[in-house]
Amino acid sequence: MKVSKEKAAENRAAIVKAAGRLFRERGFDRVGVAEITKAAGLTHGGFYGHFASKDALAAEACEAAFAESLDRLPADEESPEGALDAFLTRYLSERHRDRPDAGCPMAAFAGEVARQDPAVQERFGTGVERFFDVVEQRLPERDGEGAAERRDRAVAIVSALVGGMALARATAPTDPERSAEILAALRRQLGILGDGRLGDGGA
Repeated sequence: MKVSKEKAAENRAAIVKAAGRLFRERGFDRVGVAEITKAAGLTHGGFYGHFASKDALAAEACEAAFAESLDRLPADEESPEGALDAFLTRYLSERHRDRPDAGCPMAAFAGEVARQDPAVQERFGTGVERFFDVVEQRLPERDGEGAAERRDRAVAIVSALVGGMALARATAPTDPERSAEILAALRRQLGILGDGRLGDGGA
């Protein structure tokens, strides 16, 4: 039975969403096409009507995961903490640590993206650059700071967030206290680096 264009678009979106969730939770190489289509509520046979390959899906799912994460950022603007501190608090939370399937693709994919198809690497790199930009835009100005120094601060903050979340997730199952310590220390120190209030002890 032929499906409408609207239904085909809906099915494609469901595959991308399911893939993004499963890839973030378990990695690109540990999830197969059949499992993805099943999670999307579809049959395996229809997959190649939407995507030429699993790599093509991975690239699109990576891009969609970044869009999902970046779409959350405007809500930080309304926080009394300020946009940067609200972002740091949300990112370095136990909720984010415990839900990689719904979390930041940088922390989920950083360790394996270099082994993936170039299209996946390209989408990942574009997403990372967008995070650098939005964090840089949220940094309070420092007297005498040039554009290069401001960019350095943004890159350092994002890189520490990704590495710190990876460590917090890796230690959580066997040493939850250490995992919580990592998150708390990063909230304080990155708050200082960003000139926000978290550096004064807030969380």
